[in-house]
Amino acid sequence: MIDIGVNLTSNRFDVDRQEVVDAAIAAGVSKMLITGTSVEESRQALAIAQKLPTTLASTAGIHPHYADGASDDFIEQLTALAAEPEVKAIGECGLDFNRNFSTPENQVNVFKEQIALAEKMQKPLFLHQRDAFDVWFECLAPFIGNVPAMISHCFTGNVSEMQQCIDAEMYIGVTGWVCDERRGADLQAAVRELPLERLMIETDAPYLTPRTIRPRPKSSRNEPKYLPYVAEKIAELKSLSVEEVVAYATANSERVFAL
Repeated sequence: MIDIGVNLTSNRFDVDRQEVVDAAIAAGVSKMLITGTSVEESRQALAIAQKLPTTLASTAGIHPHYADGASDDFIEQLTALAAEPEVKAIGECGLDFNRNFSTPENQVNVFKEQIALAEKMQKPLFLHQRDAFDVWFECLAPFIGNVPAMISHCFTGNVSEMQQCIDAEMYIGVTGWVCDERRGADLQAAVRELPLERLMIETDAPYLTPRTIRPRPKSSRNEPKYLPYVAEKIAELKSLSVEEVVAYATANSERVFAL
């Protein structure tokens, strides 16, 4: 299995980061993509990946939450980071109008510059979207077909939004949100319709711990070792074997991120 989204730079992993990686490998997670959410965190993600390049890789980008703090030369800094072989995608980038920790105007501007960078460097885009679907898609539309791949990371939308992404040949990253019986109904319906050729799986650790884990873990911290629970729920929803779900998600991830 490949976990395409792990926030391994989080301080919640500071005391046992290597043990978390080892536990994931023991659980069958052979590769993990460490998410970059700012220039500094992208730099940290790269440094972690460089210590274990056969298992870890990273992304480089600025999350919409941090768009207000983007420096004037952030594109130059991301360009330098993305030139490293361990950096497999531009992002996490996109729009988040749910919290608006940065102004919508700055979010859009920083997002558009990263989309253009992905086109220039011919790197996949690792995308974030929350409560901003129409504007987000409008930003991406001119680049569809000009960027090697677009991955809707931690997709939580409905069937209609997913179909729009699929029609644009995006990949859909499914997290433990799909295991949540309280708020995951839209995603569960979308996953039932999701073509396996467009599926990727991820934990978004330390967030979104699958609620299907039994017995429930004492810690609220999600880990990449819990990725099998995501695959199992997808298999259940699609009436498929876990092996088939994992095979498709792994092949898609290996191809798109050159892992």
